[in-house]
Amino acid sequence: MSRKPATAAPALRPRFWERVPLDKMTPQEWEALCDGCGRCCLLKLEDDETQEIAFTRVSCRLLDTDTCRCGQYETRKTFVPDCVVLTPKTLDEIAYWMPTTCAYRRLHEGKPLNDWHPLVSGDPASVHEAGVSVKGWAIPEFEIDEDDLEDYTIDE
Repeated sequence: MSRKPATAAPALRPRFWERVPLDKMTPQEWEALCDGCGRCCLLKLEDDETQEIAFTRVSCRLLDTDTCRCGQYETRKTFVPDCVVLTPKTLDEIAYWMPTTCAYRRLHEGKPLNDWHPLVSGDPASVHEAGVSVKGWAIPEFEIDEDDLEDYTIDE
């Protein structure tokens, strides 16, 4: 009996984030830009008059606050219909509310990745060790009353 050889995930090009425009990255490269901080999954409040964004320490119900990853990433829109799917095409419209540390936002703004970014450090835990992730302090949205959301605003 013969088996089909396992197909390995395509390798990432070395330091691709420094050389490849966002809209020319492979899907694997695009996904690799996520540092795993979980900050984009924090609920945000927008001031109607100033359009200023205030982050809260309250996370989407799908965020695993131990790993800082979405627990239902592939099917998240089924459970959270207003979840934003970030693509190179949508980045112009939504970059302003992404965390200032976010790799997608930083590259979009022409800035380099931070030293603690896993692609730079080579260590997926570096984002947590740098204190950038929401690990240990985010509160799942189902644990608070929506009317109290303003009580949980933080400095981004």
